[in-house]
Amino acid sequence: MRNAALVLGIIGGLIALIVGFFGYGYTEVVRSHAEVGEMFGEVQNPELIRLASFLSPLLAIAGGAMAKIRALWGGALMLLGGGLMYYAFGFGVFTMFPIGFCLVGGLLALAAGKPDEPKAHF
Repeated sequence: MRNAALVLGIIGGLIALIVGFFGYGYTEVVRSHAEVGEMFGEVQNPELIRLASFLSPLLAIAGGAMAKIRALWGGALMLLGGGLMYYAFGFGVFTMFPIGFCLVGGLLALAAGKPDEPKAHF
């Protein structure tokens, strides 16, 4: 299960990276060219889109990379990344796979069963 969580987190993070590039780029284009926003639609909260464009792929990739050794932390990061992407971008044709990969990978990492290591986490 940890290997599946690792793969799903990294793939979901890479797809989220592409969505993030376009999301951040669109907010910049709308900021500098108001007529684009009038034609294709204004962004309600551009700071949220920019923050999610950066943090969501970062959390998903980091969580996927941690899933094999630290499944609890990795799973929590993947769930947080998928939730942030859903909150910022919604569920659509371009976000359904990164959100799904991050959430399933996070659940698999949390359900990995045995504790990571017998030592304390901090």
